[in-house]
Amino acid sequence: MGEMLIGTCSWTDKALVGSGWYPPGRRDPEGRLRHYAERFPVVEVDSGYYALPSVRNGILWAERTPPGFLFDVKAFSLLTGHPTRKAALPADLRGYDAGDPELLDEVWHRFGAALRPLADAGRLGAVLFQFPPRFTPGPAAEAVLHRTRKRAARWPVAVEFRHPDWWREDRRERTSDLLRDLDATAVAVDTAQGLPTSMPPVTPVTSPALGVVRFHGRSAGWGAGGKEDRFRHAYTREELRGWLPRLRSVADRVDRLHVLFNNCCGDAAVRAAETLLGLLDPHEAAAPRARTVGPILETAAGSASGLSAAGSGHARAPLSVPPRPRAGSAPRRQRG
Repeated sequence: MGEMLIGTCSWTDKALVGSGWYPPGRRDPEGRLRHYAERFPVVEVDSGYYALPSVRNGILWAERTPPGFLFDVKAFSLLTGHPTRKAALPADLRGYDAGDPELLDEVWHRFGAALRPLADAGRLGAVLFQFPPRFTPGPAAEAVLHRTRKRAARWPVAVEFRHPDWWREDRRERTSDLLRDLDATAVAVDTAQGLPTSMPPVTPVTSPALGVVRFHGRSAGWGAGGKEDRFRHAYTREELRGWLPRLRSVADRVDRLHVLFNNCCGDAAVRAAETLLGLLDPHEAAAPRARTVGPILETAAGSASGLSAAGSGHARAPLSVPPRPRAGSAPRRQRG
């Protein structure tokens, strides 16, 4: 059986920070991450979807966690075709037209640079590409997936679909074969059932190296409304117990399984993760890693691992990650 790592989809969520789960003296950014990493061996950087992560943060995350701790980083919204606010972009990129290919190239470049400290420190678990509900099966979507995988050729990639047709019974085998050919992990999810947007509760395995299961809660608001409407749920022991056979089946077929809770609000996700740990036999789930001994500042220099956007051909950027030079012209600006 592969190693099963249990964690949550964020350690910085405002509702979690305000819930009291972090004790006094561990409520600053460094203290929160160290406290979390003493209890769980994996976490998802959900914030990477909302704003580009920085190289500096990657260095600090590696420094503040013990060897063996893993971060699954959720891809920035622009990289998966989601609407992206201008304010989510670095200030020097906000003048670009939204569809400018130079903007997309630069975002890929900076996203890759931010991952490099985690990869160099052995902390990068996977990069999660979560595609929006309007991303429906078909040749156009498959072409996007191939382009995405080419860009991310140096990273372990996990793919989550939000349109249920990808995993309908008559399409399931084709979707699995597609992700298998791309050497990408299919993300299994737990959501409310019986809704038009409900995702089929399947657990495909498309990579022998890694499995990922994300628990989104079972809110009747899934697929509509704000975050609290869609993800508010407190998992019961019985609900989680029902997942044990499926989790064990996936773990039997992969080297490592990441089980991540994305339900809110308050401390619901960490409590669900703790409950699941209590339901598993001690040998089934990885224990939290040993405490960090000291800083891991060698990631500032890094190695020539080329973990910036795959296929871009660009040399790795310095830590400040300035925009790559463009021959003879300034960035194009929005008209009007």
